[in-house]
Amino acid sequence: MKAELLAPAGNREKLETALHFGADAVYLAGKDFGLRSYCDNFDNDRMLDAIAFCHSRGKKVYVTLNIYAYDSDLLPVTEYAEFLYKSGADGVIVSDAGIISCLRERVPKLPVHLSTQANATNSAAAVFWAKQGVNRIVLAREVSLDNIKRIRDALPSDVEIEAFVHGAMCVAYSGRCLLSAVTTGRCGNRGECAQSCRWEYALMEKTREGEYFPVSEDKRGTYILNSKDLNMLPHIDKLIGAGVTSLKIEGRAKTSYYLATAVNAYRRALDFYYANPDQFELPDNLRDEPFKTSHRKFNTGFYFGQAEQYTESAKPEQTCEMVAVIKSVANGSVVIEQRNRFKAGDELEILSAGESFGKTVKVTELTDLGGEKVFDAKNVQQHLILTTDLKLYEGDILRKRTEKR
Repeated sequence: MKAELLAPAGNREKLETALHFGADAVYLAGKDFGLRSYCDNFDNDRMLDAIAFCHSRGKKVYVTLNIYAYDSDLLPVTEYAEFLYKSGADGVIVSDAGIISCLRERVPKLPVHLSTQANATNSAAAVFWAKQGVNRIVLAREVSLDNIKRIRDALPSDVEIEAFVHGAMCVAYSGRCLLSAVTTGRCGNRGECAQSCRWEYALMEKTREGEYFPVSEDKRGTYILNSKDLNMLPHIDKLIGAGVTSLKIEGRAKTSYYLATAVNAYRRALDFYYANPDQFELPDNLRDEPFKTSHRKFNTGFYFGQAEQYTESAKPEQTCEMVAVIKSVANGSVVIEQRNRFKAGDELEILSAGESFGKTVKVTELTDLGGEKVFDAKNVQQHLILTTDLKLYEGDILRKRTEKR
């Protein structure tokens, strides 16, 4: 069985983007009980539509119920899980042992995936959770490839392993952090993280009020807060070889452009791997893809041993920006929706799930829907007509290089 590519879906647009660019499954949240409360999450009607939309395309939907619960949460979260089961959800992602116990009793046929926040780091813990009826272990982010192999060997063959492969990483142990709650009153473990770890800090000694000391970094790190982003794109063969069933991209709060770029890269890398499983080496054009959308400095997490986790800045960078999304295609005329400014004469790169991926189109003929020529596309979300001979599809993206890597 091939490894699953699992993508985040913070709203309906992102869900459709994830599927268009090749995700096998998405994870998302309802209005309550998830750890991304400030995303445009799915109410019950939209959840039903999302599940039906994915299933009609042969894709799966997993719903996050991964808050740490109080007694007052147990009944409503269980009732919501019953709704999800009846709606056809393919699984729920849970971190709290109490919620798992309630679900096994009330909704025994609903697949349960153990959240990374339960921080399963060893084979004994994984086997324990399997005995509680957990169908998939989303491993703690601190495990190595060697440890994954040991966990895989210890588990029953029908229990799956999921691991994060790309995106922002929390500096706290498997994301179990109190910093946001302490600094803002917004509890990350209840879905309200303010990302206080990304703020810029200085040190002040108690008796030297107003005298600030910069936080510097040496070769061993800064020992403070701010984590690099994860990028395992060149190493998916090693993850699959270790026994990972599902490759998970982080980013329910990220942009559709970020999602499209990441999903497209991993989809193509996975397809390339399965075509060449014994001689996998990531093509250069895919190796560059993660740098084209917003990211911090990359690392490979803990997969190869102790992570070089800390970075001196939370400021993201990217080498390209999205300028338009394809809305429809007919007879060589492409209707696009402007997202960022571009001009006649610009050379735009195509982000596509199809054969035109990586090709470029020069903006030589651009009009509005009334046929008037447009030389400067600066009106946000204006619909324009672009003429090109290249094969494009609805949902494809045009992007413009902003700097060289």
